[in-house]
Amino acid sequence: MNASSPRLPQALDFRDECEALHAALLTAPAEAGQTPTQFKQWTFDDVLGHLYMFDCAAEHAARGREALQAFLGDISAALDRSQTFQQCTRQWLRGLAGAALLERWRAQYTQVATTFADFEPDRRLPWVGPDMGARSFISARQMEAWAHGQAIFDALGLERVEHDRLYNVAVMGVNTFGWTFAVNRREVPAIRPHVRLRSPSGATWEWHDPASPERVEGSAVDFCRVVTQTRNVADTSLRVTGPVAQAWMSMAQCFAGPPQPPPAPGIRYRK
Repeated sequence: MNASSPRLPQALDFRDECEALHAALLTAPAEAGQTPTQFKQWTFDDVLGHLYMFDCAAEHAARGREALQAFLGDISAALDRSQTFQQCTRQWLRGLAGAALLERWRAQYTQVATTFADFEPDRRLPWVGPDMGARSFISARQMEAWAHGQAIFDALGLERVEHDRLYNVAVMGVNTFGWTFAVNRREVPAIRPHVRLRSPSGATWEWHDPASPERVEGSAVDFCRVVTQTRNVADTSLRVTGPVAQAWMSMAQCFAGPPQPPPAPGIRYRK
């Protein structure tokens, strides 16, 4: 990897997002692995196991479709023996936990970042659903690390220091406007709300027609928390104007899979 000028700089954003979470976990007590979080009562080890398993899947996807399918077969076998995806992950980990899991995850995300940094942004990669371009693929890995990491930062009572690499997550949030309505089996509105966000550095990020009566405005961190469902929109300072924008923010979902409800107001917060 040429760190000074990678073909895919989003790979370094992914690595840095993981490094921030890794550093936070180093401050946690030794027994923290079994500490439940506010995300479905997943423990710290459940969160790390989930990230680690899909970073392993990402490495196999980079090798090609056959490698990914073979890896997913192992996950499917674990899922067949489990009742929930949380239990599936524990089955797949085969007892890997605590400090050993933390360092195995770090080695894995570092390898994924190194591999993806040299990819052309539009290179197609197989995945669980439709094939994805490399830029979207690694941005989705960053989004997962940032979103699931929020539960750990919250449980530790830490305020995460945010960076403008969050732009990659904001882009995913904006681009999945139509997906949010479609996955919830609702007609996709013709109008796209204007989105105006203040980045962590103070820059302004904007999408869609600024003259639109439908608007979402405020902190990029708050916006990303809503679209990743780590906060209810009522627990943010976002200004949401218009029925389309309000409907979007009430059920925003920038990740794949079946529709998931956002947390109820007051459920997710920093301790």
